[in-house]
Amino acid sequence: MRPAIEGGTPIRNTYLPYARQWIDDEDIKNVTQVLKGDYLTTGPVIKQFEQSIADYLGTNYAVAFANGTAALHGALFAVGIEKEDEVITTPLTFAASANAVLYQNGIPVFADIQPDTYNINPEAIERRITNKTKAILPVDFTGQPVDLAPILTIAREYDLVVIEDAAHALGAAYKGQKIGSISDMTMFSFHPVKHITTGEGGMITTNRRDLYERLIQFRNHGITRDTEKLLNKNQGNWYYEMQFLGYNYRMTDIQAALGISQLSKITRFNLIRQRIVKRYNEAFKEIKQIQIPYQLPDTTSSWHLYIIRLHLDKLTIGRKQIFEALQKENIGVNVHYIPVYTHPYYQKLGYELGTCPHAEQLYEEIITLPLFPMMAEQDVEDVIKAVKKVITYYAK
Repeated sequence: MRPAIEGGTPIRNTYLPYARQWIDDEDIKNVTQVLKGDYLTTGPVIKQFEQSIADYLGTNYAVAFANGTAALHGALFAVGIEKEDEVITTPLTFAASANAVLYQNGIPVFADIQPDTYNINPEAIERRITNKTKAILPVDFTGQPVDLAPILTIAREYDLVVIEDAAHALGAAYKGQKIGSISDMTMFSFHPVKHITTGEGGMITTNRRDLYERLIQFRNHGITRDTEKLLNKNQGNWYYEMQFLGYNYRMTDIQAALGISQLSKITRFNLIRQRIVKRYNEAFKEIKQIQIPYQLPDTTSSWHLYIIRLHLDKLTIGRKQIFEALQKENIGVNVHYIPVYTHPYYQKLGYELGTCPHAEQLYEEIITLPLFPMMAEQDVEDVIKAVKKVITYYAK
């Protein structure tokens, strides 16, 4: 147990993580059925999971991948990103968003965020466009949908593709449409801390048949058995062709079985998240040292993360000390995210500090609080008590 403020008693006796999966007996039963069946890897359950996601989101196609990063890589390949092509994205995301561009030898270009939603700023996107720009890769940060209307307008004007990173946004909606049914392609992640899990896993949704077919082939080494696509059509039914260099990015039937079971609970999971957020907002809205999350009008956030922004001028210590004080209360806080281009690897590539000042400032002031469906009411109240205790103690 960590010591609390001034050596006092922590709010909790046990550690509360910032996120955790919820696996029940139904999930285990679904996975067990696959384990007892004929297929473990690429079998019929993957197609069932893909169709379930497509039906839920109202999109034509869904393609499952081994993980969200692989899915993004597939999307960038499918639209033909190659050497020196520029893709505009946000710095306030996990490194995978930009890394996938590098996998295709493209160039990630970072545009600053909006001060209220913390999502990429459409005006900043337009300022970054050059004759090398081929795509926009916005991120629905924390589950808050990015402002898609102006981004799609920009994309049409400059003939760009929009690949939406919705790793945080399963169940979110923008102007009445589910995220995943709007952009050219949208990526979802099924990592254990996300809204539903397949252990590891990802999905690309799209309404375009041509992109769907490229994605299917890309995740399987660039191989096809489709007789309509074969270059050599005079072979037996055993025949297949590798037509380009793809990757082994396939999901397994085991993962897909878990995903189908989890998806059946997505509405309940997200309602619980909303209730927790409502309780947090009520508890923190009058605390002058804290800024609660902003909700963009005409959107529904899926609330993957709950982030508070500290008004450091109203505190006697910095974010690091507040973070550590909350940890001492056994609250599993986190920080999302370190701006991508500030990582040492990106610094070696020549990216400069100060490129996105709003994102860099926000990073210094934010803390992620626990938010997941398995949280009991007492867990939520413990988080609130701990935040109030620490903020009150260090308030000016």
